Amino acid sequence: MIDPDTVLALDIGGTKMLAALVRGGVVLENQKVPTPRGGNPKQWLEALFAAIPSWQGRYATAGAAVTGIVDQGFWSALNRNTLDLPDRFPLAETVARLSGVPVLAANDAHAAAWGEFRFGAGQNEDMVFLTISTGIGGGIVVNGKPMFGLAGHFGQFRVAEDVAGTLEDQVSGHWIASQAKDHQAGATARDVFEAAAAGKTWAMDIIGASARQTAQLCRNIHFALDPPRIVIGGSIGLAPPYLDTVRQALEGLPPRLTPKIHAAALGESAGVVGIADLAKNHQKNHIEEN
Repeated sequence: MIDPDTVLALDIGGTKMLAALVRGGVVLENQKVPTPRGGNPKQWLEALFAAIPSWQGRYATAGAAVTGIVDQGFWSALNRNTLDLPDRFPLAETVARLSGVPVLAANDAHAAAWGEFRFGAGQNEDMVFLTISTGIGGGIVVNGKPMFGLAGHFGQFRVAEDVAGTLEDQVSGHWIASQAKDHQAGATARDVFEAAAAGKTWAMDIIGASARQTAQLCRNIHFALDPPRIVIGGSIGLAPPYLDTVRQALEGLPPRLTPKIHAAALGESAGVVGIADLAKNHQKNHIEEN
């Protein structure tokens, strides 16, 4: 039986795809599968829906949160090093066909920012959200409203004129893994954190370099937007001791110049919780307008 308050929420990132049934900020059920490194978004979504056939008919609307640019339901890559896909893939249309319900599509970090604002560490205060994961994403909530479009794509900041790539190419999980190749063949970002926990100096140095760049980004955000809080999430951002290392890099600053940093409270559920709430509100407004 269809529950009008239950939303099918999808969160597709560079490493994993997460599907969830969400009601009122609570994840009722979830299913996680790796994001394929080959194929195309249509095949990825078909594979994800093939993993959740029993959910059909249990939700009234759907939301899709994805890494990259979402423009009027079309999905394009922002950094092909994080996730490569064709320009303007019809994301909302494809999910609507597979789900059979109305769909709202948005950037995954924008959705996660809204999830944390409404139900997590944001505590309904204006905030900036940073996700440090395979790449770096972000979202901004001002006057109780999320900013969309290119707002919050902090990972795409340019580091310096003479440095190739973007900020996320010098900080993210991809970068952490790339820096480990001379020390441990085939190492992933997770392996680097495990090596750091075991006291390996090279691993601690790599994590420290990434965390210091994140601290600098937080200082720049603080000066640009002066948000009451900066919430940091993502698999890298929430991995011990990353956030503590970021805070250490900010020690010694005058209190007024120190960003107020908080750990994300919803973990990997932030994106699905956020997009579910956005999709439900969007559908409600659409019905009221008609």
